[in-house]
Amino acid sequence: MIAKTFFGFEEILAKELQLLGAQDVEIGTRMVSFKGDKGFMYKANLSLRTALKILKPIYYFRATNEVQLYKNIQGVDWSTYLNANQTFVIDTTIHSDHFKHSQFVSQKAKDAIVDQFREKTGMRPSIDKDFPDLRINIHIDRDQVSVALDTSGASLHHRGYRTATNMAPINEVLAAGMLLLSGWEGKSDFLDPMCGSGTILVEAAMIACNIPANINRKEFAFEKWNDWDNDLFDQIIDALLKRTREFHYTIKGYDKAPSAVNKAKDNIRNANVDEFITVEQHNFFDTKKETVGPLHMVFNPPYGERLDIDLERFYREMGDTMKQNYPGTHAWFITANLEALKFVGLKPSRKIKLFNGSLEARLVKYEMYEGSKRTKFQNRD
Repeated sequence: MIAKTFFGFEEILAKELQLLGAQDVEIGTRMVSFKGDKGFMYKANLSLRTALKILKPIYYFRATNEVQLYKNIQGVDWSTYLNANQTFVIDTTIHSDHFKHSQFVSQKAKDAIVDQFREKTGMRPSIDKDFPDLRINIHIDRDQVSVALDTSGASLHHRGYRTATNMAPINEVLAAGMLLLSGWEGKSDFLDPMCGSGTILVEAAMIACNIPANINRKEFAFEKWNDWDNDLFDQIIDALLKRTREFHYTIKGYDKAPSAVNKAKDNIRNANVDEFITVEQHNFFDTKKETVGPLHMVFNPPYGERLDIDLERFYREMGDTMKQNYPGTHAWFITANLEALKFVGLKPSRKIKLFNGSLEARLVKYEMYEGSKRTKFQNRD
């Protein structure tokens, strides 16, 4: 199988797969391949925090023109996966000089499948772009064509808990990946000081308690397959829920907008993690660290892309607040405004290249020590 992900998350996705028990895990670009049985396919969809899709390849072939493409697609016995009364859709991605348009490839492949059914049964399955019974994925790299079944359906960032969003909500998979890259395991207090609709808070609680990422999701594509095993699926959910763990610290969110605070509370309730999280209306720049001991901070400040702010002043205030009011804190945030980082006035100890949508971004880490950094190292000696 193939788990697709965002750029920069390949290694943490591979680690997630290994911890789940996947075999033959291999890292690619924006994807990780692995082996597992049907039960593991269910488990991967339920559990993986940094996967966007789980694909199950069924056929590989070479093609340099539409005739070869059509013939090879017809070479698959589609009645194994689909019947004439069902619906399907084809998603195509192309990196090839031989094929220029993904829509054209999808159309040709659809013709091959429909013609096969017509010849055998006199009937044909229909296309349904929104709620198909079978979602087929075609990937063409130069002359290599891979045909896979999409086991997930809608992207796995659709966790099922977020009904209310803010102006610039962060993708759930991006939020989970940032948290995992930051080393968050639920072993200290946590703060998101600009929490918006609460996505980072929810993902932080689910990681801390080892709650499966997609436990609140309504549907996966494999539930419509001919070999769907409801009993096996229920067994896997039960086994995963037995592996949840207790959490003994606090997870807090601040936002200065009352509407954001209300939306965050709604989403946190929907995710069934409200016992672990508190959200309060505060402007981060007016706050101080409330907890004793280490604090783990992860947030997504505005970039100026969709929100109208004075970036220089905003990022300077961010740096001042962290430096003066949050000793003993490891603070991580993501920004696609690389110029704005100059105004923070602190030197990041790490910078990780990521993408937020189509925007190239950096996940940066700032370490605020108790007392001065110099004193810290003198004390260590």
